[in-house]
Parts: sequence; structure tokens; C-alpha cells
Amino acid sequence: MHMPSSQKIDKEIFRTIFIDHWESFKNRHPGYDTSQYENPVQKMLGCGKESAGYSEHRCVYCGGDIRRIGFSCKSGFCLSCAKKYVDDFVGKVSQVLHGGMNYRHIVLTIPKQLRIIFYKARHDRKLLSAFMRCGYECLEDVVGTVLRRKLKIGTIVVVQTHGRSGHYNPHLHIIMTSGGINEDMGSWFDLRFFKYEIIHKKWQYHLFGMLKSYFHSGAVDKIIDELWKKYPKGLVANVSKGNVPDTCGGLARYLAKYVASPPIALTELRDA
Repeated sequence: MHMPSSQKIDKEIFRTIFIDHWESFKNRHPGYDTSQYENPVQKMLGCGKESAGYSEHRCVYCGGDIRRIGFSCKSGFCLSCAKKYVDDFVGKVSQVLHGGMNYRHIVLTIPKQLRIIFYKARHDRKLLSAFMRCGYECLEDVVGTVLRRKLKIGTIVVVQTHGRSGHYNPHLHIIMTSGGINEDMGSWFDLRFFKYEIIHKKWQYHLFGMLKSYFHSGAVDKIIDELWKKYPKGLVANVSKGNVPDTCGGLARYLAKYVASPPIALTELRDA
């Protein structure tokens, strides 16, 4: 893969940071010493290196000029391979979107008091799966309540465990169809204007209920009961207004910046 010289420099700086500090970081933070983190780091460190595999090319005329090209790691954690990773993601998502369909982008967040609960169970994939499913059920409930019908909606749900500052802050990015289908009638119903405050209350109801049933913990129940009183208007839910692309490809790339982007922007790396 051909890279501009500036990007090669950025990649080597990024790689050097991990060569110098990854082992000591794991010693200080043992929770990161797992295959979930180790595998992508090692792939990134070996990207383009002969030790990680290579193809050999020989001059067809003289037979003496040999060049070895290291294999790329194809990891989303690698600065140089991330573009391919993003392109693959966009291609797969574009295949499941429907042309002409209107979509909405919803961000569902959690109160800061719950972050520690998620953090302590951060290696529990079942919790994150339940979290994503809870977001879907919440929005399907919202659409059904607004349109006063039992409907099935279409969604792409993405969980992000960190915010822009790098702090642990689980939240959901959801691309949802602007409407739903009544399976009994075989009819589609469009979702038009509605008061977004309903999402805040519905998200609070579904999230708190999911956490109580998942943990079966008196300590968790106590925190949630306190949060019911602290947030009488519901939880924060952001609805993107007017900036969600209309085309399938544009929408997929719009979502990719939240889920398949490189681990750090090149401009941030250079400024640091």
C-alpha cells in the first residue's frame, strides 16, 4: 500500500509510542493485558515488517534484483490500514441500507454515575450486547408510541465505550429508519415530527430496567432508584437534525467515522 511520506512518519511515531510504553502500560493497568487489546497492537507493530510475513519479487530480466514487501496488518488500529478497514465497513453497511429510505441518527448516553458499573464489567460482552439491544428496544417503543401502532423498525446499532476525551463513557450511536412496518398489515408508516423529549423518558425506562434485571444487585438498584429522582425528565439522547446523508454510501461513511475511524487523528498526532 502506497502512503504519503507524512503518513509514514505518523505511523512510525505511533508505532514507536507502543514499542516504548506498551509493556509498562500493561503492568500499570493489568486489565489491558488481554488478547482483546494485545492482538490488534501486535498486528499494528508488525504491519509492513518482514517478520510478520512478506511477498518476494524478483526481476524477470536479470533474476538478481529481489525486493521483499511486508504484508499489511489490515487492522483498524493501524494508521495506514485504517482506510482499507473503513472502506470495507462502508461497503458492508451500504449493502444493508435501502435506497430512498429516510434515516435518523440517535445518540443514547448514560449518566456518569453508571459509568463505573459498566467499567467494572467492561470485559463482559454480554452486558454490551444487552446495552445495544436495549437501545433498539427503546427506539422501537418510541416509534410505536408516537404512531400508536405495533411496528418493527430497522436499525444499525454501534456501541462506543469512550468519549472524545478518551474517558470511559459507554454510549450508543444508532441509525434508525424514520418509521416502521406493521407486520400484520404489511404496511409502512412514516415517522414525521414528534417531540424528542419522549426519547429521554423511554431511554431512562429501558436502560434502568435492563440494568436492574441484568445485575440483580442491591447496590445497583440503589443507584438506579436515586437516578430516577435525580433525572425526572429522563436521560440525555441526542438527535442529529438535518445532517444525516440521504444516500446509502454517504450514510455508511457518516456512521464509519464513529465506529471504524483510526485510533487517533493524524493531525492530533502531529500537534502532540
